[in-house]
Amino acid sequence: MSASVDVIVIGFGAAGACAAIEAADSGASVLVLDRFAGGGATALSGGVVYAGGGTEHQRAAGVDDSVDAMYDYLRLEVGDAVSDETLRRFCQGSADMIAWLESNGVPFEGSLCPYKTSYPNDDYYLYYSGSETAGGFREAAKPAARGHRVKGRGTSGKLLFARLAAAARRRGVRVLDGTTATELLTDAAGAVSGVRVRTLRNAPYWIRRAHRALGRYSAKPGIYIPALRKVLHRRVERLERRYAREETLYAARGVVLAAGGFIANRALVREHAPAYRGGLALGTSADDGTAIRLGAGVGAETALLDRVTAWRFVTPPSVFVRGVIVDEAGRRVIDESRYGAAVGEALISRHGGKGWLLVDDEIVAEAKRAARREAQWFQWLQVLYMLRLGRVTGASLAEVAERAGIDVAGLEATVEAYNAAASSGAADPAGKPAEYVQSLRTPPFSLLDISIKPSLGFPCPMLTLGGLVVDEGTGQVWNEAGAPIAGLYAAGRSAVGICSRSYVSGLSLADCVFSGRRAGAAAGGRDDKNENVF
Repeated sequence: MSASVDVIVIGFGAAGACAAIEAADSGASVLVLDRFAGGGATALSGGVVYAGGGTEHQRAAGVDDSVDAMYDYLRLEVGDAVSDETLRRFCQGSADMIAWLESNGVPFEGSLCPYKTSYPNDDYYLYYSGSETAGGFREAAKPAARGHRVKGRGTSGKLLFARLAAAARRRGVRVLDGTTATELLTDAAGAVSGVRVRTLRNAPYWIRRAHRALGRYSAKPGIYIPALRKVLHRRVERLERRYAREETLYAARGVVLAAGGFIANRALVREHAPAYRGGLALGTSADDGTAIRLGAGVGAETALLDRVTAWRFVTPPSVFVRGVIVDEAGRRVIDESRYGAAVGEALISRHGGKGWLLVDDEIVAEAKRAARREAQWFQWLQVLYMLRLGRVTGASLAEVAERAGIDVAGLEATVEAYNAAASSGAADPAGKPAEYVQSLRTPPFSLLDISIKPSLGFPCPMLTLGGLVVDEGTGQVWNEAGAPIAGLYAAGRSAVGICSRSYVSGLSLADCVFSGRRAGAAAGGRDDKNENVF
């Protein structure tokens, strides 16, 4: 069986939904394909969109920000993942991006979180979601809270996706779920003209319902229990092998790859980023590198496949930022006020994935008082784990070091230098700003194990950042010779983008919106696709 539309979008998360909306607004007929029922990593996320330059919600919260300040900060994080021109265009269109999301039903609010956290509780929806206030960053760019969390209870990525999906469907976008893309089709000139798929759309209703349920539960709670995900995914594959049928779908204007990254493909992770095998795969089973495989089949170029973000947060509670992170030798690892992905990268790349947060009794007491009111439920459980199962204590630095297997002399030297700077007002040895520095002098001392390893109680979420190389003005995929592949576009974590070098909370979703809109407009044939909107 075959069918034809103007634009086919493969993957129905934030990037795919935004691409579908823009393609439809360009006058194109749009078909979206998704292996499960949509949502992808977006629906599992915290629903944070990184935006600044003076958004409505920043102004409502009294946050003073500018496009230049946002650009200066992100330039330090983004590196050479995209050009200066593209990054500035992203920053210039940031406030309008939030307004566009709101016009499509996505709610935000300017309630500013007053404490340092990796993710705020349900009282707050705007916060410092990166390293804006950390040492070395606050001097380069005026700090501003840019983490715009979608207004909804708990982790609100599911609400973000639901509103975007509804907006796409209102425009007449058709969604074909239970469908896996297996091969891109090209015409005689080499342009991508369609896709071959295996789909359950004609399978019995109970089979399609079972497939959706297995996909949902393998995503969450399966995300936290890899063994459960593996069992459920085997059942998914059995249903697909028995009931899926092959179809050929044609796209008159273009195909957009928005199928996520490859964190669920352990073989690809071992090949490209072997050090990042001990974390929690943040995504669904469909984040298996499908877009990369499809692109490679028509000669696409890839880049930065070794870039993986690993989140090792020590807040909430906010008081934990006053401790020091050390390795087995007792050496300081990083400025503790840095974003969790920077902590994770430092631990993996320079310290073998092993690390401990040293705190004293004064900090522990404050942590116990503040953790519950500062945390979401899952953060609270992680704090309990850190303070109970992941903690060793000692009446002295030497005693706690010996119990944790850390070099005593190294730890004592680190704390002596830290305390001396705190007492004298001198610069912290790791560059941590003075407002986060506190002498560690009150026994008993505690070492909280923050090593990166498989752990249900204190997992380390990971997400792949590299992907297909695209034209930064259109999202069109390039081939290995550096030329565009006609009819093929990519967005989100299927493509190299804003956050492919470094990650802060909200930057991936913001890039999904930015790159998804760009690819959808280009594939749909809109004339204004190169304007500063995206």
